[in-house]
Amino acid sequence: MSASSPSAKFAVVLSTVPDEATGESLAHLLLENRVAACVTLIGQGISFFWWQDKVQKESEYLLLIKIQEENFDQLVDLITRHHPYEVPEIIALPIERGYPPYLEWVANETISSED
Repeated sequence: MSASSPSAKFAVVLSTVPDEATGESLAHLLLENRVAACVTLIGQGISFFWWQDKVQKESEYLLLIKIQEENFDQLVDLITRHHPYEVPEIIALPIERGYPPYLEWVANETISSED
């Protein structure tokens, strides 16, 4: 499916990981399975969140994962099977607009679930 196709839809998926090694491992997994065209691993930050009835504070890294929306379920399956967290963050943000050549590249570098 090409980015110029009216049915092509894209998303950026956010997912946090506990360390750089986990982020690199998940990035390679998603790329090797052609679910994502690009995964950006953003450096260490601090997350504050509710977990098990109390506020937690953890060091985390952020993954920005560029996908075709139709590959979201496969991405969720891969992340949840290989992620160390019991409930990993997996949030898809639709790409409303993008540079057409970049979106075409995302489409060409991922395997459509229709393929």
